[in-house]
Amino acid sequence: MLPDLVVIHYTAMPDLAAARDRLCDPAAEVSAHYLIDADGTVLALVPEEARAWHAGAGSWGGTDDINSRSIGIELANDGGSPFAAAQMVALEALLAGVMARWRISPGRVIGHSDMAPDRKGDPGARFDWRRLARAGLSVWPEPAGADRFGAVAFARAAQAFGYPDAAPEVLLRAVRLRFRPWACGPGDAGDMGIVTDLARRFAVDGRGSGA
Repeated sequence: MLPDLVVIHYTAMPDLAAARDRLCDPAAEVSAHYLIDADGTVLALVPEEARAWHAGAGSWGGTDDINSRSIGIELANDGGSPFAAAQMVALEALLAGVMARWRISPGRVIGHSDMAPDRKGDPGARFDWRRLARAGLSVWPEPAGADRFGAVAFARAAQAFGYPDAAPEVLLRAVRLRFRPWACGPGDAGDMGIVTDLARRFAVDGRGSGA
């Protein structure tokens, strides 16, 4: 199966060496195609055409076996620190090449927390998704007007974008983590506007306007 997704992770480990050792340890049963250090060094660990064990349980757009159809990119980061400028520059260059080689659209570049919202939080609140979107390497919503938050409608729109079938509160956390990490409290019209626009323009079934 050809890759049609990119999943971005952080390592949540103290340094590049520790992350590399774990990703290359067969006993750990975890791997990724690429590992990017804070200084911009890119390590190619698994050939792009081969399956890596980076995603685990989860789904995107109704597909469960994410490992078989995705490129996994690990960023050396402890999970709480900002991502270094050199690291982001290297990621942008790597993403551009991967997306061109495999004809992966910006809407198919996701975080681990998007496909496994009930158990994963990477690449986290400090990751700059808007920067990637400005470079054409991911997507960013233009919130549509919404009068109020409705849990069922919110979940339906989030799933139209690609999020898995999960409880509305789980999906709310995932959407906020990526697109509105400063938000707190119950879902509101801002959250509803975000998923409405994502479903309208970037529906996973390809019917979005893409505008």
